[in-house]
Amino acid sequence: MADNFTDGPVAFPYKMVSGEIQNHMLGWNIPPEHQGLVHEHWKQFPDVDKFSHYLLALIYFILMVMSVTGNGLVIWIFSTSKSLRSPSNMFVINLALFDIAMMFEMPHLIANSFYQRMLGWELGCDIYAVFGSLSGIGGSITNAVIAYDRYKTISSPIDGRINRTQATLLVIFTWLYATPFSVLPMTGIWGRFVTEGFLTTCSFDFLSDDVRTFVMCITIWSYVIPMSLICTFYMKLFAAVRHHERMLKEQAKKMNVKSLASNKEDAGKSVEIRIAKVAFTIFFLFICSWTPYGIVASIGAFGDRSLLTPVVTMIPAVFCKAVSCIDPWVYAINHPRFRVELEKRVPWMGVREPDPETQSTNASTATNAAEA
Repeated sequence: MADNFTDGPVAFPYKMVSGEIQNHMLGWNIPPEHQGLVHEHWKQFPDVDKFSHYLLALIYFILMVMSVTGNGLVIWIFSTSKSLRSPSNMFVINLALFDIAMMFEMPHLIANSFYQRMLGWELGCDIYAVFGSLSGIGGSITNAVIAYDRYKTISSPIDGRINRTQATLLVIFTWLYATPFSVLPMTGIWGRFVTEGFLTTCSFDFLSDDVRTFVMCITIWSYVIPMSLICTFYMKLFAAVRHHERMLKEQAKKMNVKSLASNKEDAGKSVEIRIAKVAFTIFFLFICSWTPYGIVASIGAFGDRSLLTPVVTMIPAVFCKAVSCIDPWVYAINHPRFRVELEKRVPWMGVREPDPETQSTNASTATNAAEA
């Protein structure tokens, strides 16, 4: 009679009730020779169920499609439209390239989710983490460069604009800036890449006791320095705009006129300010996406590690991926010249935007006619 319960269709439920089958702990399916990929902290948690893995894969698949579509449109339109081929927009293309680099992780993660482990072991982990490190650090410093460009363009529109040579050097600088903390952990010279959370993604090790200095340095390099530069340039930008407007109002009051700026100048200024708002929005998204991950890494290195469960660790990681998908759609919603090109080239998207040049010309013509 017992054989009926230990063999046949009711065998699995019977074994669960009898205690023969128990839940595995995280890392149970990692061979001994690759256990170095899993920190001891994760082994205290029960293994993540397969449906959670499948849900994460679905989320990443949706993000991958959104990112490839959006960033592909940005790279295509900004690089081929004559009206958008400016030195300033080289930084927009560069940010899209960093966002695309992050998407290279997605197919790997999706496959990992079905196998419920890191495919490729150490090599796979290094490749996955390098793309994440390059795109994250590169995106942060590119946001700082964009803030600097917006400040120069709006505060000194005549002689302060960045030329193509300077823009090229700044783009090269962003890639060089992102390289050290991507290469050093990969080669094992300083720090290392290990699995995290569900053990299907990889990042730099922030849990081991011997990497605290590394965690502090990478946090300053990839987060604090770019954030400080961005805040500095945007504060200077807003101060310059307020000073310029105050100066014009005071001069107009002395001359007993309504405004010293022509409608065409106003329209041009409005376009630049709208572009600055786009850049600031992307900077805000960057803060929202990477700050939680920075907090998780800091807790792992210096705080109470018991707070870091697999799910708690994976949520900030998803936020980091999500921002690379949202960036291009922010341009689609707000960037005036990009919207004009979208309307011309992809009319089925339903974007409607008056041409800034035509709008300013019409405004100037109407003003001249009224004065006549």
